Amino acid sequence: MISISHKAKQFAVFIIKLLIVCAAFYFIYNELAYNEKLDWPKFIALLKEKQSVLGIAFLLAFSVANRYLEILKWQNLVSIIRPITLGESSKQVLGALTAGIFTPNGLGEYAGKALYFEKVKAKKIIFLNLICNGVQMLLTIVLGTLGLLVLGYWKWFIGIVVASCFSIAIANLSKKVTIKGYSLQKLVHKINAIPKAVHRKNIVLGTLRYLVFSHQYYFLFLAFDVDLPYPTLMATIASVYFLASSLPSFQFLDFAVKGSIAVYFFEKLGVNEWIVVFISTLMWFLNVVLPVGIGSYFVLKFKPKWN
Repeated sequence: MISISHKAKQFAVFIIKLLIVCAAFYFIYNELAYNEKLDWPKFIALLKEKQSVLGIAFLLAFSVANRYLEILKWQNLVSIIRPITLGESSKQVLGALTAGIFTPNGLGEYAGKALYFEKVKAKKIIFLNLICNGVQMLLTIVLGTLGLLVLGYWKWFIGIVVASCFSIAIANLSKKVTIKGYSLQKLVHKINAIPKAVHRKNIVLGTLRYLVFSHQYYFLFLAFDVDLPYPTLMATIASVYFLASSLPSFQFLDFAVKGSIAVYFFEKLGVNEWIVVFISTLMWFLNVVLPVGIGSYFVLKFKPKWN
């Protein structure tokens, strides 16, 4: 009976892993094959015109650097629980990315990483993942707000600053309010309990990662002959990332959300809509689809720590 139960459990885990991988690739295929905004013949013709082995390698290097920095960030944060190797961190980051691709705002990523650790450590892992993503989000908000200022969107800039000040004030007033044993004060205490060296490294790696993926976006625009001043182009990219990250979305729809917002901003600068859509799709392919392909292997090889 024990043997049958164990085999049944193994089979159930295998089916779940297979469903996650199949669902991830189904959503990716569905978006690429049936997106009406993607004119594939025009896209393929342009790629053939612009094709360059060095250019492709250059852009792929940005994708590798982007995920590598994320892997280093996770390895750094998890070190306060137990040291993990670069290989282990890679499995956890890429496997969790695959698991979170079809969940709102990548929430499945939190559960995915937690499953690599003992059940008693699940809350700590979710908290650390929150810190990992929180720093990236904070950078996106600050630089995106500055981007709006550079572009002259004064009303948006003032609105965001006022909303931020109001949120901080509300947070300070309610920091001692407890809901089911949790409060903002306890959260701040837990954040402060993390060694400062870990926080500093997390911020440095997060900043480098932001610079990597924003400049990958920048070089793609240059490759498509978009001739705009560097400050204007980078400010627009920062604004697009900020506003896109503020909206609820799924990873597999990430390029559609960013693409729609990017079209709004870049059209005002005289950039053709289809170029913006294709660049957003390429960014999604390079930074989500390719890592999910690797992550799928780790999902299939995954052995849960939870009993």
